[in-house]
Amino acid sequence: MNQDEFYRMIDEAEGRRSSLAFPALMRKVYTWMALALAITGITSFGVATSPNILQLIFGNQLVFFGLCIAEVVMVIMLSARLHKMSLTTATLMFVLYSVLNGVTMASIFLLYTMSSIATTFFICSGTFAAMAFFGYTTKRDLSTMGRIAFMALIGLIIATVVNIFVKSSGFGLILSYLGVLIFVGLTAWDTQKIKMMLNSVDFADEGAQKLALIGSLTLYLDFINMFIHMLRIFGSRE
Repeated sequence: MNQDEFYRMIDEAEGRRSSLAFPALMRKVYTWMALALAITGITSFGVATSPNILQLIFGNQLVFFGLCIAEVVMVIMLSARLHKMSLTTATLMFVLYSVLNGVTMASIFLLYTMSSIATTFFICSGTFAAMAFFGYTTKRDLSTMGRIAFMALIGLIIATVVNIFVKSSGFGLILSYLGVLIFVGLTAWDTQKIKMMLNSVDFADEGAQKLALIGSLTLYLDFINMFIHMLRIFGSRE
């Protein structure tokens, strides 16, 4: 065996190794995302059925806004310091974030009927699955669409803050439609980014699994935000 043949065999082995690691990592992305959604849903329902906990959280603005700030801090920490954390620590933080998000989302069970929540969840799931499939399979570069969606998201956040003071129901509905469109685009773009990121690793080691974890957090946030905006459109009030 000459040297060229040896290096060719090494390259082929690397390619096989990557092809074996990639499907396992993508499965982890969606498994972690599904588990996080389940934790959030169970927590929300549990809090919504406990009058004492509801009073503690929503009867005290300091507690509620403290929880919201804690959520933002946790996302920033996971995104910025992931490389310094162990996989166990990062996973526990993701679980804790899912619980906190469930706590703050408990109000939807008080504002909307169970049937409209369930219907909206299935609509959101179908939309999310379709856009994730598109982002995973398309050969087009979605980075331009993603950048536009991200800039639109910043505008949406600013407009939402303004509407807190304006309190316009019509403007709020327009923002909800825009929110759905933005997160539909972000879902496709984020899926493509995650695919490219995980396809570049050779082994499903701890570093690669942490990349899969942050990918699952990204898609989890896309789903949750898409669901909330859809609920404002399709949800029936109690």
